[in-house]
Amino acid sequence: MNATIYQSAINIAAKVGVYLSLAMFIPALVDLYFGHRDWKVFAVSACLMGSLSLVTVAATQGGPPAFNRKMGFLLVNLLWLVVSFVGAIPFWLSSVNLDFAEALFESVSGITTTGSTVIAGLDNAPPGILVWRSLLHWLGGIGIVALGLFVMPYLRVGGLSFFKMESSDTTEKPFARIVTFTRAFILIYIVLTVTCAIIYGYLGMNRFDAINNAMSTIATGGFSTHDASLGYFNSLPILWVATFFMTVSSLPFSVLIIFIVRGRLDTLKDPQIIVFLSYLTVLAIAASLFQRLENGVDFHEALAHSFFTVSSILSTTGFASDDYMLWGDFIVALAFAATFMGGCSGSTAGGMKAYRFIIIFNSIRAGLFRLIYPNAIHTVRYGKALVDIDVQRTVFLFFTAYMMIWAFGSMAMGAFGYDLLTSASAIATALSNVGAGLGPIIGPAGNFSTLSDPALYLLSVMMLLGRLEILTVLVILTPLFWKD
Repeated sequence: MNATIYQSAINIAAKVGVYLSLAMFIPALVDLYFGHRDWKVFAVSACLMGSLSLVTVAATQGGPPAFNRKMGFLLVNLLWLVVSFVGAIPFWLSSVNLDFAEALFESVSGITTTGSTVIAGLDNAPPGILVWRSLLHWLGGIGIVALGLFVMPYLRVGGLSFFKMESSDTTEKPFARIVTFTRAFILIYIVLTVTCAIIYGYLGMNRFDAINNAMSTIATGGFSTHDASLGYFNSLPILWVATFFMTVSSLPFSVLIIFIVRGRLDTLKDPQIIVFLSYLTVLAIAASLFQRLENGVDFHEALAHSFFTVSSILSTTGFASDDYMLWGDFIVALAFAATFMGGCSGSTAGGMKAYRFIIIFNSIRAGLFRLIYPNAIHTVRYGKALVDIDVQRTVFLFFTAYMMIWAFGSMAMGAFGYDLLTSASAIATALSNVGAGLGPIIGPAGNFSTLSDPALYLLSVMMLLGRLEILTVLVILTPLFWKD
């Protein structure tokens, strides 16, 4: 590979490192305001990582990079690695006493909006650390949407662009200029966050809790300011509000922007939106009925907790209102299945995503049709758009890689000494960027603080794999990628 590509990728990644270092002054100011000594940790981390990033920028300065697909794959991986390591430094140096494996895990979990945590005692944690966790979520959410809308379609490994497969039709775009689209996205992202925070505050959260939990909600991250997550507030209205915003944030932002800016109702007919909302509703109502009929829970309460829990898992947010491990085996099985499903492409949600299920279903149906009528022509469609064979192949490749990595990862966790449920759900929740796993150790009532360092490193890799759509990472591991 051309050395210029390495230089350009490192230069861009270092610039992002500078920006993230500057963001550390926000939690530093928060700690300073509350009189906590950890403000020095953030100030030192900002200066240290900022200086290192600036030196790297200066050392790799060159002409404009010749952007191509190899450059794209390398840059995406490098960006997320740099951000993960830079984000880990304040956790490592702070008073919460995390070793580097734990600090890196917390940073990766934050920036990938997974929401798994190794920090116990959040109710008494330094305010700056809580803000840094939420800020990593919020900034990560912006990067994730940009990744899904602009980068993944170009690299042909995932992502949809306004109803159409990028590889089959690029004539219709939501906006003529990407900069216009980006401004609209960031504005709506901010408006959603502020609105969510205001409503949380109106419903009883203090200002600090409202802002932090709003950033986690819109980013579908799941980091909260309390060990009991949103269950701490013991408020059904808060659960309904969180459910609404988690669901909205799981929808394609390209569709939301066009709907809000241009008022086009037809954008909401995107097939993946219909499929996502359908399986969310079915699973939530099934959980509600089980809670009512089997456990005798008041139906309104069962409905609120069930919709919140299912939305939290499907949106890959990972908030908890209760320990659903105690609701019954049916709910545990439902939660495990929902862990793999995810939200929509072009959103902050993770998982396999609804559009892939649509393509897989339609591909299988077309294949069966051809078995019966081998001479007939039966195309695979996504809504009205034709899905070409390359996209179908990529979707099945992703699905196969996902299941294989999940299986091998689960065996690796088992080799570290963990039971089958903990191992399988830990890898699943990391790959899908959900947050909470299943079982007494990493379930909704627990966290990841008791896991060994090797397990945390493994799960950190899994979170990055899941967030980067797996294939983006696997492709750079092939020898062919590094050849000129």
